[in-house]
Amino acid sequence: MLRTGHKETESHDNNNQKVYPQPIDETVNHNKESMDALILKIFNNISSLKAAYIQLQNAHTPYDPDKIQAADKLVIEELMKLSELKHSYRDKNPKLTSASPKDSRLLAEIQEQQNLLKTYEVMVKKFQSQIQTRDSEIVQMQKQIQESGQRKMKLEKKLKQRGLLPKESEAFEEENSFFSIELTPSLFSSAVDTAYKSIHDFSKPLINMMKMARWDLDAAANAIESAVVYAKRAHKKYAFESHICQKMFSGFQENFSMEPSNLTASHEGFFHQFLAIRAMDPLDVLSQNPDSVFGKFSRKKYLLVVHPKMEASFFGNLDQRNYVMSGGHPRTPFYQAFLKLAKSVWLLHRLAYSFDPKVEVFQVKKGIEFSEVYMESVVKNIILEEGDSKPKVGLMVMPGFMIGGSVIQSLVYLSGVRCSE
Repeated sequence: MLRTGHKETESHDNNNQKVYPQPIDETVNHNKESMDALILKIFNNISSLKAAYIQLQNAHTPYDPDKIQAADKLVIEELMKLSELKHSYRDKNPKLTSASPKDSRLLAEIQEQQNLLKTYEVMVKKFQSQIQTRDSEIVQMQKQIQESGQRKMKLEKKLKQRGLLPKESEAFEEENSFFSIELTPSLFSSAVDTAYKSIHDFSKPLINMMKMARWDLDAAANAIESAVVYAKRAHKKYAFESHICQKMFSGFQENFSMEPSNLTASHEGFFHQFLAIRAMDPLDVLSQNPDSVFGKFSRKKYLLVVHPKMEASFFGNLDQRNYVMSGGHPRTPFYQAFLKLAKSVWLLHRLAYSFDPKVEVFQVKKGIEFSEVYMESVVKNIILEEGDSKPKVGLMVMPGFMIGGSVIQSLVYLSGVRCSE
């Protein structure tokens, strides 16, 4: 029986039971909703996959094996979810045979998502290959770490046999990567740069305190080195840097006695001292042993760099100086600033004697011709015109060093030259 006015038909099966099929529009709408939900899941899945891939890329810079493995796991999980969606769709949706406009749009959307799935399947294979490569790299790195550990144990044993590794310092060396630093010319060159920076940094508060004490800076600069023709008045600061440098590096070629007592005066012993205090605050070092070689070095150099008249004009008394002379290390800001300078020069001396043969220091005298081999101008924008005579050294701001067959140039201020603005 056919009922008019309705979009559904009534029929009878062989058992005379009535069957009411679902309305066609409702079926199509249900399929469309299911497909929309599937597409939404796919896009969400793809977004998560992109985020996991970005996390994987970030884990490579810097290279972090743990983060790489975690990111790899996330990528694989997201790809597996995509694969499950694909198989679920194929199982529930056989190929459509109709060619209605709605079906055509549906088929086009399905085809687009299938293409995306194929693309990400290719990515799965790529990531699996990358994972295998990274796993091989991790195994190789673990092997290198193991070999380094074995070398470290042998070196520890050797140093202990020679009395160069105090037992109480073992925890400290572990914390500060004692054996991770190699004795190389580049390490020494870096220490030279640090030493000059510390000279430059200490000269600033020194000059500022001279200004506050109403010193005649022009007269003071001329007293350090006379007859220097400065291109700019501001360049007179190099005279004070030169003064500090001359005092700090006097006696640099001397082999200062070693500390602690179980260290012999060897290259390894000097390098041990460099490693032991390089990362420590100098005041902390002196609080442990005020009368150590470093402590005596600091006191001696402070009394040389800071003249009594200078100190009296700064502080109105000589209390700090007397405290230093009696063997103390005051916790004043000025003295702590000086200790940073003392530490950098002390470490440079330790490194110089760590090499075999030891690093040689050389000075440049005022008035000699500028040599590009052995000298570097502390002012970079000097003007040398054709026909001018070779410029002459007015001040040696930082000495030079000979390390093996290489030269670390001395820093000099050239007298009577012009410089660009």
